[in-house]
Formats: sequence, C-alpha cells, structure tokens
Amino acid sequence: MWGVSMREDVKEYYGRILTGSVDLQTNACCTDDDLPSHLKPLLARLHPEILSRYYGCGLIAPELLDGARVLDLGCGSGRDCYVLAQLVGESGEVVGVDMTEAQLAVARQQLEFHRDAFGFSRSNVRFLEGYIEALDELELEPGSFDVIVSNCVINLSPDKEAVLSQAYRLLKSGGEMYFSDVYADRRVPAALQKDQALYGECLAGALYWNDFLALAGNAGFVDPRLVADRPISIDAPEMAEKLAGIRFFSATYRLFKVAGLEPDCEDYGQAVRYRGTVPNQPDALVLDRHHRIETGRVFPVCGNTYRILRESRFAPHFDFYGTWERHFGIFEGCGKALPFTDEADGQAGCC
Repeated sequence: MWGVSMREDVKEYYGRILTGSVDLQTNACCTDDDLPSHLKPLLARLHPEILSRYYGCGLIAPELLDGARVLDLGCGSGRDCYVLAQLVGESGEVVGVDMTEAQLAVARQQLEFHRDAFGFSRSNVRFLEGYIEALDELELEPGSFDVIVSNCVINLSPDKEAVLSQAYRLLKSGGEMYFSDVYADRRVPAALQKDQALYGECLAGALYWNDFLALAGNAGFVDPRLVADRPISIDAPEMAEKLAGIRFFSATYRLFKVAGLEPDCEDYGQAVRYRGTVPNQPDALVLDRHHRIETGRVFPVCGNTYRILRESRFAPHFDFYGTWERHFGIFEGCGKALPFTDEADGQAGCC
C-alpha cells in the first residue's frame, strides 16, 4: 500500500497545507454537529489557537470519564484532549499521541493556559510524538487506560489492525475504545489510496466496513457496537469524480475489552435496569444504536450486552437480573437467523 512517503505527505497536509477546518474539501472529518449542551461550556474555555487549528467538527467524549485515564489517538493540536481534561478532572489524566510535530507544538504551548483556565493545581494533560500503529514504542504501560478515543484519524494509519491491537493491549479489562472514523461501502482501489489529497481528506484510507469488523475481532474486540453514523458528502467535483461509485460514511463505534464475548447475540433470559445515574443522561442511557435503555425499565439484553455493562465502568449504574444457567438460542432481533427450514423435503442423509 503506502509507507514512509505517504506518511510524510500526511504530515505535510496537516502540518503545512491545512491551516484550519475551513481548508477541508469534504465533511469526512466531521463527527455529529449536534454537540451536547453540557460540552459547549468546556469548548468555550479553550485557547482560540487550539480551536482554530482543529480539522473537523464534533467531539468524541463518551460518558463517565471522571477520574479516568484517557488516551487520544491522533490528538492533533489538542482540542479534544483539553475538553477531555475537564471531564476526567484533576485526578484523571489525558495523554495525546500524534505524529505531526507542528500540531503538537501548538498543543504544548497552551498547557499552562488550560491548567489555569480549569483551576487545576497541575496539568493533567501530556502530549507524545509517535505513530498510533506503534504505541509500544512510547513506553505506555499495558492495561493502564480506562478509555481510548480517536476522532477521524485511524483511516490515516497504514496499519489499522496494529492500531486496534495496540489499543486493546493498552486498555484495562472492561475498558473501552470509543472513536469516530470514515468507512466505505466497498474497498477503495489501490490507485486511489496513493492520492495525497484524498488521504488527507480522510477518504482514500477509509476501511471497507466489513473489513473493519474483521480487524476489530482479530484485535480482540469481538462485538463492535455502532453508536451513530451518517453519509459523507463530497462537494469538490474533482474528488467526487475520482471516487465515483464509492459511498462513504462517518461512524462512531465503541469497542469494549471484555474477554470471551460471543460472536453473536445469545439469549440467556437476562435483563438490566438503568438507574438514571449517569451524568447528563437522567432519562435513558444510549449504549449504541440498538440499545436505548430507559431509566427504571427492566430491559432484556443478550449475554454480550449483559457482560459489557456488568464488567465496565457502567456497572454501578445498573441492576442486573438473570444467570447463565439456561440458553434460549439467538437473541430475538439480533445475530443470525436459524438457517434451517421446518418442512421436510423428503430427503435424508448424513450431511
């Protein structure tokens, strides 16, 4: 595919060619524009230079980060890191990793500004220069992070499976990788993958969605959960012509490090009840696109969802019902349908 030369091209694209999100030619690098109201005051505290050097929109900030240790892959000039720093609080820590020296220089210049703006006695943010597919070279302790986030960056990596594997290694048991990225409805042709502008716009490196599911499973994330998605518009005529026939989507996934999850949604007659105690989600907790769990309601779940909630930071906010003593087959509405017919066809055999 591409190696050192394209990696340097991406550095140049984000370090020199782009000066801000206004220079982007597509909306591929944008997450959901509907920023939750509780996050807007946190953005307002950031230094103007940090905001101006951000390439995209939206914000990747999962629930329950107070006191957490968070790793941001592809942190750029640090915008998301400084928002997350406020969510983890002074007792938590945010580590940002990026390969672009120019971006990190901007981020590091404002460490003390933000420490003072947040009212902390010490800075709870640090930035490391490195490659997100080679996190083992950064002396980060395995199993030391509660949450790993990334905002439209993994598509820029030449080795996406390594990124996912490294993330799995660094997460604590029950930890979560929560990230947005760009996906395609088919594999992007190799010739287009070498186009600097298409790569810089987060399109040429987009994974075919089915390949992503396989890579996530290989890395240990057996049951990826899709949180939200939207189609991407390509308004630049030249780019649209090159990419004709390929549809792109921005999607947010959450991947939990819970060992031994099953490949499909299996029904053990289990249920959970949300207590309504997650900050800013008093009425319901949205785990993913298929699980909006209303407060106080006994909510039937598959075995994987039961374990994800019980073995992660969400556990104190739920009541859990049921055991593993009896299996009822595939959970209704999920997984694979029974492939057999109920009608005999008059034939018999050993296979």
